[in-house]
Amino acid sequence: MLAAAAAWGSTGTAAHFAPAGVSSASVGAARIALGGALLFALAVRTSDSRRTVAHLAAGGDQPWRARAAIALAAAAVAGYQVCFFTAVRVTGVAIGTVVAIGGAPVLTGLLTRLTGGAPLGRRWIMATTAAVAGCVVLVTGGRAAGVHPEGVLLALAAGLCYAVYAVVAARLITRGNPETAVMGLLFGGAAVLLLPVLVASPAGWLATGRGLAVVGYLGVVTTAVAYLLYGSGLRTVTAPMAVTIGLAEPAVAALLGLIVLSERLSVTAVIGLILIGLALIGLTGGRTSAPLPSGPPG
Repeated sequence: MLAAAAAWGSTGTAAHFAPAGVSSASVGAARIALGGALLFALAVRTSDSRRTVAHLAAGGDQPWRARAAIALAAAAVAGYQVCFFTAVRVTGVAIGTVVAIGGAPVLTGLLTRLTGGAPLGRRWIMATTAAVAGCVVLVTGGRAAGVHPEGVLLALAAGLCYAVYAVVAARLITRGNPETAVMGLLFGGAAVLLLPVLVASPAGWLATGRGLAVVGYLGVVTTAVAYLLYGSGLRTVTAPMAVTIGLAEPAVAALLGLIVLSERLSVTAVIGLILIGLALIGLTGGRTSAPLPSGPPG
C-alpha cells in the first residue's frame, strides 16, 4: 500500500517532465489509455473473469440504473485526469495534489449522504471545516507560492470526480462484484472516453523518448501496478489503516514538488496544507467499516 501511495504521489511530478507544449488533457488521456487497457486486459484474462465483467456490464437486476452508474463513474475517472493534470500544471504539484486529495473525502461524504448513506457525524463535520479552511487559506494567502485560484478550482473538480467514482465503485464492490472486474470496467471505459482527446491532440510527443517514458510510467506504474498493489493490500489491511497509509500520497507529492521541481511554499501555504492534512487525519480516524475502493484515480 505504501508503494501504491508513493506511485500515486509521483503522478504530478512525472507529468511535469512531459515534452514541452503537450497539453494536460493529452497526458491524462495517454495515461488512462495505457493503464485502463492493462487493467481491462487483466479483468478479462480468463473465461470466468470475462463472464463476470459481462454480467457486471449488463447491469444485473437493474440494467439501466447500473449501466448509468458505471458510465458516470467511468466519465468521472476520465474527468479526473483532465482536471488533475491541468491543476498541477497551473498551481503546482504540491498544492494541486493536496487540494484534490483533501477535497475528495469531503465531497465523497456529501455524495454518500445524498445518495442514501449513513448520517454524517461530528468528526466528519470538524474535518470538513478544517479542509475548507485550508483551501481558503491556500487561495487567499498562497499567491506568493504560485497558488492560483483557477488551479485550486480544477483540483477541487478533480476531487469531485474522485468522489463520484468512489461512491459508485464502493457500491459495486460491496454488492459482491470482484474488485478486479469493477476496476477493469471503469478504467477501460475511461480509456475509451479519453481516446478522442488523445486522437485530437498532437501525437508526435508520444514518439519521443521522453514522451514514451512519461506515459509508460504513468500508465504502467501509477495506474495498473499501483491499483494491483493496493488491491492486494486490502485483503489483509483494515480500511482505517489503508486510508492512513494512503495519506503518504500527498506527502510524497509535496516532497517531490519541493525537492525535484524546486517548488516554494510560503508560510501561509504551509498552514493551508497542514489544515487539509489534519482534515484527512480526522476523517480517517473514525473509519472502521469495510475496505474502501482501490484508492483515488490519481
